[in-house]
Formats: sequence, structure tokens, C-alpha cells
Amino acid sequence: MREATSSLPASAVPQPGRLGYWPTAGARVLVVDDEPDITALVAYHLAKAGFRVSTAATGIDALTAVSEQHPSLIVLDRMLPGMTGDEVLATIRATSSSREIPVLMLTARREEPDRIRGLTLGADDYLTKPFSTLELVLRVGAILRRARSAATSSDTVSVGPLEIDRARHRVTVSGQAIDLTATEFKLLLTLALRRGRLQSRAQLLEDVWDAAPDVQTRTVDMHVQRLRAKLGPELELIETIRGFGYRLRAVNGSL
Repeated sequence: MREATSSLPASAVPQPGRLGYWPTAGARVLVVDDEPDITALVAYHLAKAGFRVSTAATGIDALTAVSEQHPSLIVLDRMLPGMTGDEVLATIRATSSSREIPVLMLTARREEPDRIRGLTLGADDYLTKPFSTLELVLRVGAILRRARSAATSSDTVSVGPLEIDRARHRVTVSGQAIDLTATEFKLLLTLALRRGRLQSRAQLLEDVWDAAPDVQTRTVDMHVQRLRAKLGPELELIETIRGFGYRLRAVNGSL
């Protein structure tokens, strides 16, 4: 594992205040890829943009770095030798100390089933090779801003017209209060805190119902159906990824 430091002309990468981009100060990004040239390129630009960057070339090294360094975000290649990127991601999401770390998948796989597979495992975003280093840096910044907002949003979570008051257990849609059961509230809050990230039925069963993830049940589907009915005109905020699970759509301006 290596720590990245670099120097580039100021115009080569986005700087604070330009393009609406402002990195989380001092945030550590772990870059995991077995191709040295790509690893160096990504680390170089992220470091210049203001991030602290470390790297790993294998899945085992990546998990060691996650345990020891507790990065703010992970850029993870799917096509790793030995332990694959999918297996690394599944392990990260199954571990309580790392399950909330945002992950940006970086891969040469362009087909939709491959993208859905990565998102199903818990990736926050997906970027295919070849990629723009500027786009990668901006995506990292955007993911970290969303994660920071969710962690520091006091008692209120807002997603477009949806507002969730955690302290009062109150939900409003366009200013109108809606009546939710305790389980419906927990399910909606879980989706809202992970907005933009696909949640499998098994993961929702484990997190909302404290059930074993291999339990076969339609409970999640029935509760989502009820939530949509109560959301009224905003029912499309909850997206179905057929065969995989659900996602609360990220809306510009969400907190």
C-alpha cells in the first residue's frame, strides 16, 4: 500500500471553488487497482485535488487498508486478480465498521448487467474505463458531499419534496404530513440516508427488520408498495431495480 503525493499544474485538475467542486478537507481516498499506470494516474489527480490518497493492488491489501486506515471513500476496480472487486465490496458491506464507506467502482465492464451487479452489491457509483480523470475527481467529490450531508444533517433528512424529521418521527411531502408506521418510517429513512444507492431486499431485511439476509419473504415489497401509496404524487422517488431491490432517487439539493 502506498501513499500518493504529486504535483501538477494548477489547471490540470479541479481546484476548490472551480466547477462547483470542493473536496472534503483531508478526506482519505483508497484507490484499488492492479494496473500500476491507472493507479498512479488516479492517485495523482486525486492528490492534486486535495485528497489524501493511498493505494492497493490486490483485494487482500485493500481490505487491510480499509481496516487500518478507515478511508472516507474507496475507488475499486472490479477486475482484480485473486479476490475480485465484487468480493472485496461484498466483504466491505458485510462488515459493520466499513459498510457505510462510499465505493466508486472503476471497471472496463460496460454492459448493463455488470453495472447493476456492482450497484446491487452496494457501490455508490460506477465509472467505466477509459475514463476522464476530471470526471472521476468530480464524482468522488460529489459522493463525499452526499455522505457528509447525510452524516451532519442533524435531525432532518431532505430528498426533494420529501422531508424526514428523525427526532420527531415525522415525514412530510411538499409540506404535507403523512402517517407512517414505525417500520415504514425506518425503511424510508434507511433508503433516504442511502439515496442514490441500490439496496437489495436482503440488505433491507437485515437493516430494517433485523432479519437474516437469506430469509425468503415478500415483506420488503409489501412495505415499499405501502410507502409509495402514502407518498402520493412522489411515489416515483422509490425506484425498483427489477430482480435486485430498491433505491431512493437522489434529487438535486438533497440534504
